[in-house]
Amino acid sequence: MLDRILLTNDDGIDAPGLAVLEGIALSLAHEVWIIAPEHDQSGVSHAVSLHHPLRVTRRGERRFSVLGTPGDCAVIGISHLMKDRPPELCLSGVNRGANLGIENVYSGTVGGAMTAMMLGIPAIALSQEYADRASVPWNTAATLGAEVVERLIEIGWDQATCLNINFPNLPPDRVGPLTLARQGPGLVQGMNVDTRTDPRGFEYHWIMFRRGPRDQGPESDIDAIRAGRIVVTPLRYDRTDEAAYARLAKVLPR
Repeated sequence: MLDRILLTNDDGIDAPGLAVLEGIALSLAHEVWIIAPEHDQSGVSHAVSLHHPLRVTRRGERRFSVLGTPGDCAVIGISHLMKDRPPELCLSGVNRGANLGIENVYSGTVGGAMTAMMLGIPAIALSQEYADRASVPWNTAATLGAEVVERLIEIGWDQATCLNINFPNLPPDRVGPLTLARQGPGLVQGMNVDTRTDPRGFEYHWIMFRRGPRDQGPESDIDAIRAGRIVVTPLRYDRTDEAAYARLAKVLPR
């Protein structure tokens, strides 16, 4: 049993996935601290607020909302509210929708976990795949989440690594085993801008991903979740392309 766990997310303090994550964490730690965004922060990636102040609201015992990003929440928790006794683990999620392939680069769920990792706290991002937004199978993550997290804690991982977990869109009794997978390219084929006109005649714009089938390569996260398995992918900040580095090193000084 851990002493303290910090929870955050990107869907906001009142999101159903955060309630699922709290249930998971309560079986793992004596104290569960929730520090989550006041509003939905999906797509903000690893952003932290450097140019405006952050408002923190106490919502209850060890429960706070932050008018900021998931990264801000991790910093406020680890470097301020829990500074005297830092958490032993940070869990971020459970996100409404999978974070797979290149989309996890944009994910605030992953961003919150990786910010905690940068601050020296082991961190895991958790996401729940769905087919119908109005009918997310939260029971899958709720039923299997604690066992998955416990197993990963037992195995351990590098301090410069964040783990990214995705639960498939299946009921718990049909889910396959926890499977290690690589980050594949995912399903993003580009981005669209949908331009509309407001009631006063001014234009505004929605940015959206354009998705479609792509070759995922070996051991990909997409293929693993399509097989009905719980997927875990280790992530890190170092994005150096070794092949490109080697090619450039033949010409450029080091």
